[in-house]
Formats: sequence, C-alpha cells, structure tokens
Amino acid sequence: MREIVMDTETTGLDPESGDRIVEIGAVELMNHVATGRTFHEYINPMRTMPAEAFAVHGLGDEFLSDKPTFDKVAQPFLDFVGDAKLVIHNAAFDMKFLNAELRWLNMRQLPMDQAIDTLAMARSRFAGAQNTLDALCRRFGIDNSARTLHGALLDSEILAEVYLELIGGRQPGLVLDAANSAGAMQSAATEWRPQPRAVPLQPRITEAEKTAHDGFVEKLGDNALWTRTG
Repeated sequence: MREIVMDTETTGLDPESGDRIVEIGAVELMNHVATGRTFHEYINPMRTMPAEAFAVHGLGDEFLSDKPTFDKVAQPFLDFVGDAKLVIHNAAFDMKFLNAELRWLNMRQLPMDQAIDTLAMARSRFAGAQNTLDALCRRFGIDNSARTLHGALLDSEILAEVYLELIGGRQPGLVLDAANSAGAMQSAATEWRPQPRAVPLQPRITEAEKTAHDGFVEKLGDNALWTRTG
C-alpha cells in the first residue's frame, strides 16, 4: 500500500481571494514504511507575501522570486502522487488550495476521498485536547526541535511519524509479505525519524524581510505572540 504524507505552505487562507501555494513537501510511505522518496518544491506565487504568512513560514518575495510557478510544478507533483492516499493534517485546507491551483490550469482535480485527514483522526482519538502537529509531537514523544518555522517537507516528515502513531505505532509497517527480500525487511525494521540535513539550507530570510517583520511585530504591541515568554 502506497501513501503520500504531504503538506503545503501558502500566502494566506483562501485561494478564491488570491492566495497561492508557495511550497509543497511530500514523503512516500510503502506499507507504512518511509521509502526515502520525497517531493519538494518552492513555488513563486506571482504576488507579494503578506507579513502574516511570512511570519509563519519565512518564505519571502526575494527567496521565491526565482522559483518555478505552479504550472511548472503541477504535473511532476501529480505524477509523484499518482493514485496513492494523501495523508494530510487538516486535509480540507491543503486540498482546497491544490485543487484551486489545478483547476486554474484546467488539470485533473484530486478527489477528497483520496485524502486521509490526520487532524480528524487525532480529534476522534483525543477529543477536547490540542491536536496541532506540535501538540501531537509532544504527546507521542516525537522530536520536532528542528521545526522553528513551518516548512512543508519537514512538516511532512514529522507528520509521517505522527500518522504511524495515530494508526497504532510502527507495527503495521513491519508486516511484509514473504516475497520481500531480506534487505527490504531490514530496512522496514529500522526505526525511521527525520534526520538533520547534511548541508544546512541557506537562510531564507533576507535582512530587509527581517526588518519588515520586526516592524510588523512592533505594531502589534506588547501582546504580540512573538514577544510572549510563556
């Protein structure tokens, strides 16, 4: 069984109001085991980045200016996904954006029943509790210390671990049929966790963008989220 754990970052909350996707990250699972195959693209939204969105993911206009537009990314993304189930935290949000972008290109839509919503799974299992990705990492003891800003690929890697815990831990991924090679069995038995990058990414925030963000936060006053210590 093939599944794709994925996440997007956007310029805002509503594609019908002009918001666009600026990053797609996806991780392939086979029988609940990470294969190492990923899909990752930054995308030029062809519009300015609102300060509120920049504060979430740190993807600014200068960084995105030389990235491909969605029409260049759409078909490779669809080819990577194929007919696999899409594991997404708050699936309605990401599917809304993906299908809006695909519709504008007159390309095939992704049916909602192709998506598995881990937020709905978590709410069903932990009713009344916080079920953000960070909260679920704390609950399951998953290391998310690298998640200083939202990032689609890192969030997908972390979500893959959360998903495996939500469906009962990693045991399902260790059930392989007899035709699998010993090497595949050894790979499946190895606990997978997101690994630090061998070469850190170059900073995505320019000094001008940092200054703009600092000014934005200052305007919010003493109650701004970024100024709270507890």
